[in-house]
Amino acid sequence: MSTLRENVTDYLATRRAMGFKVEGLSKLLLSFVAFCEDRGATRVQNDLAVRWATAAIKVPVNDALFARRMDAVRIFARYQHALDPATQVPPESICNRRYRPKEPNVFSEAEVLALLAATDTLSPLFKAVTWRTLIGLLAATGMRPGEACRLTIGDIDLANGVVQVLQTKFDKSRLVFIHPTTATVLGHYLQVRHDWVGTTARACPAVFVNSRREAINPDRLGVTFRQIVAAAGITTTPGHRPPRLHDVRHTFAVTTMLDWYRDGHDVQARLPQLSTWLGHVDPASTYWYLHAVPELLALATRRLEARAGGPTTESVS
Repeated sequence: MSTLRENVTDYLATRRAMGFKVEGLSKLLLSFVAFCEDRGATRVQNDLAVRWATAAIKVPVNDALFARRMDAVRIFARYQHALDPATQVPPESICNRRYRPKEPNVFSEAEVLALLAATDTLSPLFKAVTWRTLIGLLAATGMRPGEACRLTIGDIDLANGVVQVLQTKFDKSRLVFIHPTTATVLGHYLQVRHDWVGTTARACPAVFVNSRREAINPDRLGVTFRQIVAAAGITTTPGHRPPRLHDVRHTFAVTTMLDWYRDGHDVQARLPQLSTWLGHVDPASTYWYLHAVPELLALATRRLEARAGGPTTESVS
């Protein structure tokens, strides 16, 4: 094991011990380590960091990926520099978040229904039922796709309409309350799942399982979702990234706030509630939607103008 690999392993163990989730960071840093090992490097070097961050490893490199890779190396290098002054720390001038995040895709009600209908194109039938239930649950609750993939049978309380989401992003847990209609659909899926998986002691406990009766891999969701999007006839909006399953969560957040504005509710007072539903670490993460979605920003601006006695326009229908 190289010195660099040992150092990265120790660093990840330290972060993990502090309560951080390191899965994404671990993948990036171990990829960087392998890149350096192939070139005989045992410390972080700025030129190697840039070459790795711009290399097409498994996927093409865009500005967002370039920035994420450089951030990963920079964070580790700062830590390691305190232990080994010979470690180079890539300067902030190298890809300092110079890309602008693209606006989130927000599906219309018709598009969500089209996505649900398009799951019928999947086979076998159990896969279609699984994906229809998964998309419906995300649309009804705003869960992260990865959270839904990690749900177990014991996390579902249909009688009380409660789903517990445990040890998720930022090591937070929360209760998600579901509508009786959602509980009914989820209950139907659990029965279908029971018939498919069985109840042996070794049966997979995950709620959402694949055709092999194993837990759905959250890293592979994009492959199937792209098939569903194509079958639904949904295209990429100019200026936006291609539709992703995570956009169903964006849709829940945005439509909830739009409904609040249109119904005359105090959105400012309700944002902490929405943050709790979404599992955000604080309301600041939820405020991002106000700036990222023009329709929300327009409604917020009109609300402020009305309170200030300034000019107003018709509300968005």
